[in-house]
Amino acid sequence: MSITYQQEFLDTVEKDIKPLIEEHWEEIALNKSVIKLNPDWEAYHSLEDNGILKVFTARSDKELIGYFVVLIRNHIHYKDHIFAANDVLFLKQEYRKGLTGAKLMKFAEKCLKEDGVSVLVVNTKRHKPFDGLLEWLGYSHVENVYSKYLR
Repeated sequence: MSITYQQEFLDTVEKDIKPLIEEHWEEIALNKSVIKLNPDWEAYHSLEDNGILKVFTARSDKELIGYFVVLIRNHIHYKDHIFAANDVLFLKQEYRKGLTGAKLMKFAEKCLKEDGVSVLVVNTKRHKPFDGLLEWLGYSHVENVYSKYLR
């Protein structure tokens, strides 16, 4: 079993990523009874076309086993710096032991740094944290986010 890490484009990864997004949504989504999974693929492609979206993947013998998707832009408060924030980050359950997730993130960090990104921000779900991994990789806990369903 050989695991590879790469940056891919939506045109080549979209069909492979769809089943994983379903699995990801089932595991972590809140308010599932009222907020259904319905990705706006057109918007994703537009963001990628404009250099804002980057997709990093982990594959085991060509099978997609994980993804780390980030949005990149100059920060509105710090216009001299490019920030990247994760949109989604997922690794199939059976690959979560060991260093596969860490290697995927380190690969993405290397690529983003080469692209001039100053800061990578990673958000996690409180009910599915992986704080230990993030701290091990050198991330700092800098903010809490609250949400409330309004409709």
